[in-house]
Amino acid sequence: MCVAGAVALVSLGAYLTVSRNLYDQVDQNLRDRATNALSGHNVDIDGGTTIPALFAALNDVKFTVIDDDGNQVIRVPGQVPPYGADERAVAAGTRQEYTRTDGRTDSRVYSIRIQVGNQPAALVVAQRLQPTKDLLTDLALVLILISGAGVVVAALAGTAVARTGLRPVERLTRATERVARTGDLRPIQVSGDDELARLTHSFNTMLGAVADARDRQRSLVADAGHELRTPLTSLRTNLELLMASEAPGAPTLSDQDKAEIQDDLRGQLDELTQLIGDLVELAREEGAQAVWEPVELVEVVEQALDRARRRAGDIKFEVSLQPWRLIGDTAALERAVLNLLDNAVKFSPPDGTVRVRLGSAGDGFAVLEVADEGPGIAEEDLPRVFDRFYRSQEARTLPGSGLGLAIVQQAALRHGGEVLAGRSPEGGALFSLRLPGMPG
Repeated sequence: MCVAGAVALVSLGAYLTVSRNLYDQVDQNLRDRATNALSGHNVDIDGGTTIPALFAALNDVKFTVIDDDGNQVIRVPGQVPPYGADERAVAAGTRQEYTRTDGRTDSRVYSIRIQVGNQPAALVVAQRLQPTKDLLTDLALVLILISGAGVVVAALAGTAVARTGLRPVERLTRATERVARTGDLRPIQVSGDDELARLTHSFNTMLGAVADARDRQRSLVADAGHELRTPLTSLRTNLELLMASEAPGAPTLSDQDKAEIQDDLRGQLDELTQLIGDLVELAREEGAQAVWEPVELVEVVEQALDRARRRAGDIKFEVSLQPWRLIGDTAALERAVLNLLDNAVKFSPPDGTVRVRLGSAGDGFAVLEVADEGPGIAEEDLPRVFDRFYRSQEARTLPGSGLGLAIVQQAALRHGGEVLAGRSPEGGALFSLRLPGMPG
């Protein structure tokens, strides 16, 4: 429709322009013929009257000479051009020249004032407009045919181009419908390097992120179910044992046995509480929007140290902190630092020392190091210490859910940093938390 409208406007403009030029050309031709006819030498005719010798140049048009009464001063053989009041006014001197269209004879009439002897007169010249109209009719027909053909070709070409261009969109649409219908997150085939190809690449990236999130969610649910099974089984066993001992005729349990079962129940409930709390914290960290605000890292570490000291018993802390500022989530950072401190306390020997150092790494990052004097991390365990629910052989006998270090790594990645595990100079574990920022 846009092409048809544009072609119609261009064709109409071309037709009007040519039409105006052709009619102007007819008028100019009549004026030139009359002027040329009047510019030659005069010759004498009957009674001493003189006429221009170049009247012969008007032999292919109708012309005559009239006075102000409308009488022909000079009779010219052939058809007489139409004339009337306008031409008589020119002969009378009211007008110098005049051009009009005579509808009765379909002619263009031009008159100019002349002098025949001492008598004023008007030279009237006329030319039929039918040849010009025939030419305009042919032009209109050609424009209609060419414009129509152009519109048809443009429509066919536009349809072909649109279908070709929209094919990737249709493929992307089918893929999104497939994902919504089946949950299949396989990437879409990409061809070309245009905007649609980049859109498809972006959609594939999104599918990859969704697939990774789904896999991590499934892994979390599976691992959580596995970890929950052990304390729940123990709880059920102990509860069934207590209930069975209360049944009529059943052997009674001694007070010591009941106390041991109750201690086991409390321990299993504590383990479940910690595991569920860590799961909730991990899920909250994954789904939460980061609350970016200025953070004084020293204050975060000191608050975490206060909480760690209350449950550290006889474990000592050797602290060295340098001011450091960054933009981040205070709660998430404090949780990460507290997890590192709790992990160090858990593996430290009695009366051991946990060394905490915060300083600049010199590359726009600060490093928080937490080192203990425990047994350290085995080489085979180093690559997996930050995996969810992973616990080394030494840690399986200690309380914990296996999620603390995973929460630390997640907080570090959210803040554009990283956390590394290694051995301290004393042989224990050394965790290094690197965070971007600037000195305080």
